[in-house]
Amino acid sequence: MEQTEQNQIAKPEDSFSTPKKGFNLKILLFGIPVFIVQLIAVYFITANFLLNRMQANGTAAQNQNENKAKPAEVKKESKPVELGKFIYMVDDLIINPANTDGKRLLLSSLGFDVASEQSNAELKAKDVLLKDAIISVMSGKSLTQLANMAYRDTLRVEITKRVTQLMPAVKINTIYFSKYILQ
Repeated sequence: MEQTEQNQIAKPEDSFSTPKKGFNLKILLFGIPVFIVQLIAVYFITANFLLNRMQANGTAAQNQNENKAKPAEVKKESKPVELGKFIYMVDDLIINPANTDGKRLLLSSLGFDVASEQSNAELKAKDVLLKDAIISVMSGKSLTQLANMAYRDTLRVEITKRVTQLMPAVKINTIYFSKYILQ
C-alpha cells in the first residue's frame, strides 16, 4: 500500500512540474499575423507622416527664401546668366558645429559662382572676410542640421545673404559644395 500511495503522490507532482514541449500552434495562428500588421503600420506611419514632416521642416526656410527671391528673378530673366564662368574657390575650411564641444568637425570646400570678373577679384581681395562669413554661418548650425542633405540649400541661401551684406558689390549666382565631410 505504501507503494501505491507514493505512486499516486508522484503522479500529480509530475504533471505540474513537467512543461509540455513541442510546437505552439497559437504562435502560428495569432503571433505572426499580429507581427505582420505591426510591420505594415510602422511602414505606413514612417512613409506618410515622419518623412513628409522631415522634408517639410528641412525645406521650409528654402521655400520662404525662394518666394522672396521670385520678384527679383523676373527682372534678371532678360539677361541670361552664365553659370560656371567665374568661380572663386574657398578650400578646406574646418568648422566646429554648434554644441559639439570641438569633438565633431566639418571639412568643407566651397565654390562661389559670381557674375563678373570684378566680383571674383573682390572675393579674392577680401578672402578673410569671406572665410569668416562662411565659418560664422556654418558654426552656428547643429550637427543634425549640417548632416541633413535638404538643409544645404538653406546654407547656400544664408551664406549668400551674409556675403552680400559684407560685400554688396558682389553678385553671387550660386554656391557649390565641392567638399562636405562630417567627422
